Amino acid sequence: MVTKLRIGPLPRPKPVKMTIHLSADLKTEMERYAALHSQLYGEKVDAAALVPHMLVWFLRNDRAFRRQR
Repeated sequence: MVTKLRIGPLPRPKPVKMTIHLSADLKTEMERYAALHSQLYGEKVDAAALVPHMLVWFLRNDRAFRRQR
């Protein structure tokens, strides 16, 4: 008989598709950032792959947002 562990089943992250519209200037900047990231870390990455990581960083570091939680 197995007893319950304090940490239950781990949630399975479900990616959710979201469509956004960017200005042409922002798209260009995102592509430049992705190119720099690829150069710095030696692994090709496109701008769209960076967006979720940038949003996580932004939300974690926005002090006003954190205070409201």
